[in-house]
Amino acid sequence: MKHLFATTLLATTLALPAHAQDRLSVMLDWFVNPDHAPIILAQGLGYFTDAGLEVETVTPSDPNAPPRMAAAGRVDIAISYQPQLHLSRHNDLPLRRVGTLISTPLTCLVVLADGPVQEMADLRGGKVGFAVAGVQEVMLDAMLAHHGMVPGDVEQINIGWSISPALMSGQVDGVIGAFRNFELNQLAIEGTEGRCFYPESEGVPSYDELIYVANPDRMDADVIARFLDATERATGFILNNPDQAWQIFSAAASELQTELNTRAWGDTWPRFATRPAALDAGRYARFEAFLAERGATAGGLSVDALALDVTARAAK
Repeated sequence: MKHLFATTLLATTLALPAHAQDRLSVMLDWFVNPDHAPIILAQGLGYFTDAGLEVETVTPSDPNAPPRMAAAGRVDIAISYQPQLHLSRHNDLPLRRVGTLISTPLTCLVVLADGPVQEMADLRGGKVGFAVAGVQEVMLDAMLAHHGMVPGDVEQINIGWSISPALMSGQVDGVIGAFRNFELNQLAIEGTEGRCFYPESEGVPSYDELIYVANPDRMDADVIARFLDATERATGFILNNPDQAWQIFSAAASELQTELNTRAWGDTWPRFATRPAALDAGRYARFEAFLAERGATAGGLSVDALALDVTARAAK
């Protein structure tokens, strides 16, 4: 139902002007939510039109699909995650980061505020749930190591996306992979206070949470550069007018006007990348080295093999 709603929403609110010059398809990482506000606002405020773009936004039926769809050229760009990009490249997917949507980590290890885990060391002998195998397990192992523990000191359980129920029922003592702007608010709505341990404070290098990825052999750098410029304008509007921006965003569909989205908005908008085209090369080099040190990849990928500045390529 969420996928059907998101597809219907984006087919109506992101209806496109027939006179736009260039078409660009963008696959979201999941159903539409406040994380995607710069895209929704850029459409609603006419910034895509100003940039000569027709932007078609697509929601995935499988949240693992967007990088593969971009690599295959089924969509022009997709929203993904920097940690996932490193794994995708080591699996030979022809992708590059071409822009940044949210430039700070959102993932955290969430526990109940009044539960038995008051510090990371309290996880020893406990159970930790995860939603997606791979990067989340690597992050958890690094966070444990930061406090002198090894992976075997906790029992790791795949709980899918049942984060709040798993915590509240006592099935697990913590969950890695929860988004701090949503899960803490979801717990609060259900009458439970949660607390996050932040990977970037517990031994994991900081990284870009949400990024735009594209196949460098198929992409049109100029079109993507104009897309990023339009979303940069939208982000500036959001930062200067967060309350008005929320009204525009939430008016796109009544289904967006939920208590969770209302609460999450205030925890989300300050995190949007103000320069979505700008590339922090050191951040990608450090995370590549981190994954290699943790044994998650063979390492060795250069920054150029992971990310690029489309504005420089478009200017050629």
